[in-house]
Amino acid sequence: TGEAEAARAAMGGSASLLPREALGEYQELTFLSKQEILLAYKRFSELLPKEERENACSARVPKSRILTLPELRANPFQHRICRVFSTSYDGDDSMSFEDFLDMLSVFSDSATSDIKSHYAFRIFDFDDDGTLDRKDLEKLVNCLTGQGEESRLSNAEMEQLIQNVRTIRRGHGLLHGPGHTELTFPSPQILEESDIDKDGTINLPEFQHVVSRSPDFARYGGLQW
Repeated sequence: TGEAEAARAAMGGSASLLPREALGEYQELTFLSKQEILLAYKRFSELLPKEERENACSARVPKSRILTLPELRANPFQHRICRVFSTSYDGDDSMSFEDFLDMLSVFSDSATSDIKSHYAFRIFDFDDDGTLDRKDLEKLVNCLTGQGEESRLSNAEMEQLIQNVRTIRRGHGLLHGPGHTELTFPSPQILEESDIDKDGTINLPEFQHVVSRSPDFARYGGLQW
């Protein structure tokens, strides 16, 4: 369309290497507009060495390069985001263009709350066992408070924080871009109440129930590009 051609022209030569049929397919399969897809392709291509940019659709960008993006560099869940969206068989968390596009689509304002909560659940599920348990919650708190391996909270500090914290303020909140300064997430009481089958863990449907009761938690706007 004329709209797509204008976007291509505005974004330079790299965008023109994305096949027209692929552009239409990506638009159908994501929550992104044509312009956003072309911009994503341009940014993805720029993460590759110059000699690989002509074949960006079939290339993979190493995790180390993905983490140079400003939107991820300041995100406390940067490593989990790469792990969740990467389809690498090698487990190196590298990303293909389609992985990259999936990530941007989920974090876009147009994505549904169900999609956002599904991927938030996967990001918080640090051990990838399909449930959120006490260990996942502890790792989540450590990420949000910026605690590294050498400065972990004591057991008493962790217990107090988990029992009392409601809001954690950071320069960049959960899956937020620049300008967002606050993250509100469900209290342990809500988590406990939402453990419908009382097995001590939260599964995806239970987590989505938590999110539906906590509008502030669900209102993350995504990465700003």
